[in-house]
Amino acid sequence: MKGISMKAAAINSFGGPEVVELLEVETPTAGPGQVRVRVKAAGIQTADCSVRGGWTPPGQTLSFPQKIGNEFAGVVDQTGEGVEDFEVGSEVLGWALLSCHAEYLVVPTDQIVTKPAGMPWDVAGVFSASGQTAHTALDKLKVGSGDTLLIHAAAGGVGTVAVQLALTYGATVIGTASPRNHDYLRSLGAIPVAYGDGLVERVRALAPEGVTAILDGAGGEALDASVELLENRDRIGTLVGFERLEELGIVGVFTQRSLTRLRELSELYTQGKLHIEIARTFPLAAAADAHREVETRHTRGKLVIVTD
Repeated sequence: MKGISMKAAAINSFGGPEVVELLEVETPTAGPGQVRVRVKAAGIQTADCSVRGGWTPPGQTLSFPQKIGNEFAGVVDQTGEGVEDFEVGSEVLGWALLSCHAEYLVVPTDQIVTKPAGMPWDVAGVFSASGQTAHTALDKLKVGSGDTLLIHAAAGGVGTVAVQLALTYGATVIGTASPRNHDYLRSLGAIPVAYGDGLVERVRALAPEGVTAILDGAGGEALDASVELLENRDRIGTLVGFERLEELGIVGVFTQRSLTRLRELSELYTQGKLHIEIARTFPLAAAADAHREVETRHTRGKLVIVTD
């Protein structure tokens, strides 16, 4: 299919959601150690919006037309030289930087795993990024049995996975969220608490012996509350407040993707220990609308772009 075009949600300039277009771009071809995947579903995150706005991820180079998207699921339709573990027709999920919001992508085989049987395509498409970010965060904060973990923005994509992982590790989890999401957090096994004025006092009432680790996915006032609640700054991690790392002496959490990490998460899903909430799906042609919804920062669970 080299030389044949495919559709991709891409940008030809930096800017707001309106710069995201459905473009015709060249269909990639699998090279040695790679497979080409017919994408069925792909997740969208705040990082995708940052790229659209002009941010360049470390180690990447941007050029127009620039595709976006970092996590996907689909069906292998071409294998490159030396590929043995996957074949045409294999159902897979994984990560591929700046290429997923498209009909096809190519990816090295060390960035994909077999999609668990029974996992819906929309869930598979959003499984890799938030899952690996949450897993990385709990590793960095050394969350384990006996901990009391406070998660800010616990009903979001990363927060939802972090709640469930921490519970499997034996921790108690308190999660901040708007009241409409409290029942959802309870269904996951977390203790919900409203954010806003009085948060410190509410958390202390729920955890009179104190919290032992904090994962922040909200920034701003949530970080102010965090440093008041926990003296040990090495166990306060943020997913968003990177501009305050030096000021507060806290930990910045940057996703460390690995095949081992993704396989472990997939196994937990197979065992019924991970649930992924899908908030809404968007067709590829409506990717700009998905960007707009991500930027509201009020989504429970994950947003999905589907190609069919």
